[in-house]
Amino acid sequence: MKKFAIILAGSGVYDGAEIHEATLSMLAIMAKGCSYQCFAPDIKQHHVINHLNGEEMNESRNVLIESARIARGNVKNITEFQATDFDVLLMPGGFGVAKNLCNFAFKGAGCEVNADLERVIKQMHKAGKPIGALCISPVLVSKVLGDVKLTLGQDQDVIANVEKMGSQHIKTTHGEVIVDEKNKIFTTPCYMLDANILQINEGTTNIVKAILDSLN
Repeated sequence: MKKFAIILAGSGVYDGAEIHEATLSMLAIMAKGCSYQCFAPDIKQHHVINHLNGEEMNESRNVLIESARIARGNVKNITEFQATDFDVLLMPGGFGVAKNLCNFAFKGAGCEVNADLERVIKQMHKAGKPIGALCISPVLVSKVLGDVKLTLGQDQDVIANVEKMGSQHIKTTHGEVIVDEKNKIFTTPCYMLDANILQINEGTTNIVKAILDSLN
């Protein structure tokens, strides 16, 4: 049984982890007979968004506590992560990736990645273990590792920024997975495209399958 570590960025597309991508990733993992453990940083969210009207709310929330909503309480502080305990790292998207796990939403190619998450990515890469990134999450891999092949769909502004970070971008559509065999990086666009939940299910299913096929 392969063990996946899933990194969450809160709960909710506009200020946290994208819930469809996160939960469908969990389903895809378990459907293949594998297990997962969720992790998130114990930090303050950049801000809180009212998902009904898109307006910023005058309150403060914690990324780890909010991630527990998706994980049904079973989420660990990212500081507890050790690459020796897992076979795969998987990172769903959501604006929280670009606002909480890094500041790509504000600084683009000049962004900084959360130090604990940077350690996690480097540990897995050094160990030669697969790293999967959905939606906007490939920007984390691009910033930390630089010269990798990946996809973020077809958004020209985002593509320009990851290319500035030294990565090779491949344009993709729904359900496609780009594999950087040298670096064992797996990426799929999900909601970086105008997608529905069936197309997200296709993307999460395909990326988990591609990762597991590489381990056989």
